[in-house]
Amino acid sequence: MRLAGSAGFGSLMRHSAALFIGAMLGWSFIGATAFGQENRPTEYQIKAAFLFNFAKFVEWPPAALGSDTAPMIIGVLGDNPFHNDLERTIQNKAVGGHPLLVKYLRAPDEAVRCQILFISSSEKARLPQILQAVKGASVLTVSEMDHFTTSGGMINLVLQADKIHFQINNTAATDVRLKISSKLLALAVPSD
Repeated sequence: MRLAGSAGFGSLMRHSAALFIGAMLGWSFIGATAFGQENRPTEYQIKAAFLFNFAKFVEWPPAALGSDTAPMIIGVLGDNPFHNDLERTIQNKAVGGHPLLVKYLRAPDEAVRCQILFISSSEKARLPQILQAVKGASVLTVSEMDHFTTSGGMINLVLQADKIHFQINNTAATDVRLKISSKLLALAVPSD
């Protein structure tokens, strides 16, 4: 999926990047005193928003989605830590004309039909098998496991000082023809 092409795209991306950065920084610094504990987003509401925004800041090769209106699939492999937060976050949303769809997967070989694959921490023992199953496929792999990016995963969500950050293995992404926005790369923290 190539999102570039229209004259206003650069402006749209700058605006989207500013909103993404603002939202992520805002969520990082939200305190119970500002909104009250009941209004503070949960960890997985924030992580669901990260997944949605990753879809906006990654470029897939044209063949990775099939048609111009095919759904962009976010797969969740293993235990579902989001409960309904991911579905609520992407409900009625599209990226580049592709409606977003969540699928829950049971086997690693199902992951090749996704554009984004969230690998649950419950799958740590199977991580090498999962990464092997998507090897060569234009699938953005995301997790929240220790050493995920150094193990060959692409984006790892990490909690540091009560803030959610992300690490990026850009080499793993470019190896499968994914282009991560420089704005997203600039926000990444170093891998462990």
